[in-house]
Amino acid sequence: MENDDLSRIELKLGDITRESVDAIVNAANESLLGGGGVDGAIHRAAGPELLAECRTLGGCPTGEARMTKGYALPAKHVIHTVGPVYRDGKHGEPALLRSAYQNSLRLAHEHGLHSIAFPAISCGIYGYPLDEAAQIAITTVAIALGRETSLRTVTFVLFNQPVFAAFERARGQLRSE
Repeated sequence: MENDDLSRIELKLGDITRESVDAIVNAANESLLGGGGVDGAIHRAAGPELLAECRTLGGCPTGEARMTKGYALPAKHVIHTVGPVYRDGKHGEPALLRSAYQNSLRLAHEHGLHSIAFPAISCGIYGYPLDEAAQIAITTVAIALGRETSLRTVTFVLFNQPVFAAFERARGQLRSE
């Protein structure tokens, strides 16, 4: 892992709906019609037009991603991805979580975006263990930044101190490898 790639990964504690980036990522459910946590916050902040556009998409399977406009958000776009509900780690959860990040990054690159902000996908009500989820997220993003991509910066906007600390540990572990 190149340290240059890791230096393009930023961590911050905060509210993803306030990020002025090309796209924010929504940890959505398969319906894409809003929900709790970050999903509900993004839908509230974007306004009713986001829900109207999401209705035209026909949902999104776990591990995949779809893109909409950002509407009233400071971000130009919202990339909606569905992370796995954590059961026991033996039902494909790591591969599905990795896929949610990879497909979000792929959409950003395909649309020539330079900046993207992620929440901690599957770490809220979906119950993914923080350290495992953070390691998958940071590693997947660092690998993507090491390839040809339009992305210059990837920010993880994390909702509380324990989640922030898990992502900080994961980034530190990659730096030391």
